[in-house]
Amino acid sequence: MKKVIPILLASSLLLSGGLIVKGSSATAASAAGKIEVLLDAKKIQFPDAQPYQDAQGSVMVPIRFVSEALGAEVGWEKVNGQMAVSVKNGDHTVNMTVGQEVARVDGKDKSYGTKIELKQNRTFVPLRLVSEGLGQTVEWDKVGRWVWIGKKEAPRLDEAGLKTVDIGPFKKYFSGSDYLLKDGYDQPYKKVLLFKRSNLPAAFIDDFYSLDYVVESNGLAYIRARTKTKSDSPGDIFFLTKDSKPRARNPVYKKTINNQDGTKTFFFPVVSWLDDLDGIKNYTKFKINEVLYIGIRLASDEYIPLMENPWK
Repeated sequence: MKKVIPILLASSLLLSGGLIVKGSSATAASAAGKIEVLLDAKKIQFPDAQPYQDAQGSVMVPIRFVSEALGAEVGWEKVNGQMAVSVKNGDHTVNMTVGQEVARVDGKDKSYGTKIELKQNRTFVPLRLVSEGLGQTVEWDKVGRWVWIGKKEAPRLDEAGLKTVDIGPFKKYFSGSDYLLKDGYDQPYKKVLLFKRSNLPAAFIDDFYSLDYVVESNGLAYIRARTKTKSDSPGDIFFLTKDSKPRARNPVYKKTINNQDGTKTFFFPVVSWLDDLDGIKNYTKFKINEVLYIGIRLASDEYIPLMENPWK
């Protein structure tokens, strides 16, 4: 697909490269170290107790929610004063006892090297038990601190049940940046698709695994994007704001991290002197809470994806 980018913008990207900064460590503004569990590339929601890593480094997951997401039945009973848990699906049966390292899987005892625990009234089991006990492909993603269960192909947002809406009410946020309203063939978009950060990962031109707001020790803020891509850039993002002046952002290429797993991590500056080129005054005072939506440039030929800002 031929990408069409206005000459002025393309020139500014070549000149800027965003804000080049020293240092590469970044601290997430959200809770650090949170573990996510994905079933067929869709996040499982845990209403209370969350997955964690124990002292041995084993990833522990609440067996009820994971099992029910997999279509298995979970049962509890007290046996000799101890809580016994059983999990059954069409092909497998797992019996375990809280406080023990051994579970009985399809009639055979297996040790998992870490104890089955009861925390916050939830039974936590080691990740490997889900794999061996319920016959699932399970992978630990150390970069994102994600547990992949089953397929890893990210779905399109519209395939995940989200609907596009007419672009009309959103055009007011694109004042002076009509090029953002056109696709890679220079044709006007007619639809937008609103999504939330929790809807990621999602398949666009590249798969976007995550978008995070991070602040480095020097105070500089970025949108950190992890994408599955072979290119040097996942494209540009842009901020739609309350003052209806969109702010385009390209990644700071010197900060890009190749995760050596088919994904790369890119850093888009929250504050960029590209805004000065666009005639925006006091651009250095721009804050993430002024953003209404974060758009992904040329991510689809059919619609403009707009993520609702979770940090406003």
